[in-house]
Amino acid sequence: MGRYLLTRTWQSLVTLLLASMVVFLGVRALPGDPALAMAGEEANPEQLAAIRANLGLDDSLLVQYWRFLTNTLSGDLGESVRTGTPVTELIATTLPVTIELSVYALIVAMLFGIGAGVVAAVFRGRWPEWTANGFALVSLSVPNFWLGILAILYLAVGLGWFPASGYVSPWEDPLRGLLHLTLPAIILGTGIAGVVMRQTRASMLETLTADYVRTARAKGLGRGTVLMRYALRNSLITVVTIVGLQLGGLISGAVVTERIFGLPGFGKLTLDSVFSRDYPVIQAVVLVVTAAYILINLAVDVLYTLIDPRIRVGGKA
Repeated sequence: MGRYLLTRTWQSLVTLLLASMVVFLGVRALPGDPALAMAGEEANPEQLAAIRANLGLDDSLLVQYWRFLTNTLSGDLGESVRTGTPVTELIATTLPVTIELSVYALIVAMLFGIGAGVVAAVFRGRWPEWTANGFALVSLSVPNFWLGILAILYLAVGLGWFPASGYVSPWEDPLRGLLHLTLPAIILGTGIAGVVMRQTRASMLETLTADYVRTARAKGLGRGTVLMRYALRNSLITVVTIVGLQLGGLISGAVVTERIFGLPGFGKLTLDSVFSRDYPVIQAVVLVVTAAYILINLAVDVLYTLIDPRIRVGGKA
């Protein structure tokens, strides 16, 4: 296990280095001039040149990348060219909101997705499976922004069950904080629940016909024990892969949901920085999301060996 973790760690570091190059070049490929965005349309060429020199945009791309890389490794992500606030401070303020929303949405997705998938597999060919398939079809087909608008209109404004927008820190008022995030988490998690449901159903159908499941039944074990201990546990390998990949997607894909519900998270910071050509913030945001993807994939690979001891990634049994 130790050797495997060491190998996966250095592979992750190389991937992160390559991703930093892509992020740096991708941000420079965006249309627009950050100096013009800062100074405004009325700025003269001398003012624009002074801003570019101050930001180091006149240096070659190689020099700019080396400065970006060394500063990042030392924990200095620069300052926002729009507000002058340190980028680390902006991330420290907004990232917890997005992580809180993403984890909440993932819990919702797993509860609904795994539950519906198990029901669909156990009651194959009957109305519970048709209902679960209909739920998955709706969750995958309807865009989140449309569901979010409908939820605000009927559940928040019409019935008053949830707040329509806003954010309350769980450190100030845990119950109000949970209530404010419930509706966004349900909307954000709905699409993931459909994916998890379909994967769980397919894995369960395959596992339920396996020899070890028939053997467990032949030994007289109860239906619940066979389902939970043998069928569901072995089906979770595929589900864990999907959930791990979706968690990274939730962090980067919460932009629309945060915008609809007025949450001060990573998504709002990303949109504001893109519109203002705020290079340091864009670079840092994309780099953090990339690092999150890499860490989550590493965690998923480690979870494989914990869920199913037969698996030894790297070809050693």
